[in-house]
Amino acid sequence: MSNVVGYARVSRHDQNPAAQEAELRAAGAGRVFVDHGESARVQDRPQWLACLDYLRAGDTLLVRRLDRLAGSEKMAIETITDLHERGVNIRSLTEPEIDTTTPMGRALFGIVAVFAQLRVDTIRDNTVRGLAHARAEGRVGGRPSVMTPERVAAAVRMRDHEQLTLVQTARVLGVSKSSVARALAKHDAAQDAAHGSRRG
Repeated sequence: MSNVVGYARVSRHDQNPAAQEAELRAAGAGRVFVDHGESARVQDRPQWLACLDYLRAGDTLLVRRLDRLAGSEKMAIETITDLHERGVNIRSLTEPEIDTTTPMGRALFGIVAVFAQLRVDTIRDNTVRGLAHARAEGRVGGRPSVMTPERVAAAVRMRDHEQLTLVQTARVLGVSKSSVARALAKHDAAQDAAHGSRRG
């Protein structure tokens, strides 16, 4: 049996997600996951991760706007693509063109997704050329770790500037999503430690 599942998010602790939740329930959501005061980064949103785990094939994810799912259009498209591959539909209350439960909505999303993939492919080509250049200069030798310093730097750039998701970044670099996640977590921890020592 398919379910309608809602997801709401506010980015600041002084904001109230109650209005979003009420709209989603009024539109048919039987269960609503709410992240309160969380950022757009997926790894920082516990209720979004719980929502993804709860969704099953045939379910419909209901949001007020796509920006509740991600901090950028590119990230939102990647999220919709991943959900589509799992057999989960998505519908936006304020963006009628975003409704993969209808043939027209699926067609419109397909067009947008093509351009999003083209952008990812372009970034991949540029990254591959950059890594090949680094190897040619002898900066990558022996049998390196999967996430070389060059790949870590590229992953940080794709997250912070290109606003790609972990899945997109992994596809561009040709490594697993978990490898990217571990490398970024290690990088962020090192940055935090460095900032802390400077403050001290």
